[in-house]
Amino acid sequence: MRSVKAKILLWCFGTLLLCLAAFVAVSMIVSYRSANKGRPFDRFDSLHMEDAREAYETGGAKKLAEYIQRVSRFLPGEHFLTDAAGRDLVTGEDRAELLRRARTQPRFPFMGTNQVVVARHTPDGRYRWIIVLKPRLNPWDFAPYYTLILILLGVLCWTLAANIASPLRTLARTVDRFGRGDLSVRIRSARRDEIGELARAFDQMAERIETLLTAERRLLQDISHELRSPLARLSFAAELTRTAVDRNAAAARLRKEIDRLTDLVSSLVEVTRAEADPSMRRLEEIALAPLLEDIASDCELEAQGHGCRIHYPAGDDVRLRGDPELLRRAIENVLRNAIRYAPEATDVELTLKKSGLAAVVSIRDFGSGVPEELLPKIFQPFFRADDSRDSATGGVGLGLAIARRAVDLHRGQIEARRAHPGLLVNITLPVDGAA
Repeated sequence: MRSVKAKILLWCFGTLLLCLAAFVAVSMIVSYRSANKGRPFDRFDSLHMEDAREAYETGGAKKLAEYIQRVSRFLPGEHFLTDAAGRDLVTGEDRAELLRRARTQPRFPFMGTNQVVVARHTPDGRYRWIIVLKPRLNPWDFAPYYTLILILLGVLCWTLAANIASPLRTLARTVDRFGRGDLSVRIRSARRDEIGELARAFDQMAERIETLLTAERRLLQDISHELRSPLARLSFAAELTRTAVDRNAAAARLRKEIDRLTDLVSSLVEVTRAEADPSMRRLEEIALAPLLEDIASDCELEAQGHGCRIHYPAGDDVRLRGDPELLRRAIENVLRNAIRYAPEATDVELTLKKSGLAAVVSIRDFGSGVPEELLPKIFQPFFRADDSRDSATGGVGLGLAIARRAVDLHRGQIEARRAHPGLLVNITLPVDGAA
């Protein structure tokens, strides 16, 4: 049986039938004990038997008949006092058949009979006290009620099974559609139980997978587009080295195109490393002020080549735990991006300050900046604010994307805004010891 709903219904109905059978059996046992075997009732019947004997021995059949009539008014059933042979001491009728039935009736007399015969004898064996009862508790009398209860409980069990099986079927259909390539499908369950938690976990997983696959497809498209131009130039430069008069100049052009292609591949490798398994990162305590000073020193020559300067005043003494190489790449990429677009004879400002439980690294240039509507996009791979820039003038568009991923892996935030003039990039990193 493969259906969860059918299994639930089978178990529920099986349990109901078992409970019903047990209830009927217990009812029969209790009724039999109450009529024939219960100790308090044995003594009660013995008391009536002694009173009936006393009435007969003191007043004869007339007084016995009056006593039996009085007992029958208050107690159910028929009552008889007989001698040892079964002769009725009031009417003289033969009650031997009743004595035989009392001895031979089944243990549970309610099955197949509408009477229960109980017989008691006096200690000396001279008299028999016979009680003929019509059972008040016959389990079959309750059959309509049992049927109603079974119907009501059956409806509840069906509702329970549907409540469990229906969302599971929905989940199965959704997973099947997702597996067939419909990455936008979601369950969006409002349940608050374990099935709802499973549905929300699937939605979160599907959201992440859709984001990753969409980003991967976009990245492959961007890579194919970005590689087309340098490969064409590289092919042209290779042909030029074969036919050009000045072979040294042609070789230099070829080397330049190879270096550009190498830079592009290196940047792609950095993006891949930034997305790698977090357990592979090397975490240690980092002093940010010396790290920023080292980065500024490394970029100073590049700044001088662009005719600008790096201004880095002494920052706060801030320490955090993280991967020093990832943080160096992130901050260095942002700083080099600012240097690339900084006007001549201007400063590129690099500052560090502590704000609560976070360290804020700010990098600002005084160039033309980025239009407001493009600010959220500058951290996307291969994005350039000016489409006219190529890899020779504006890089390959991966520096800020690498920086964003490195900051995200440290549970930080990176944002850019217009500084009038220029562009200001703030990198906020938590300093609570967890990266």
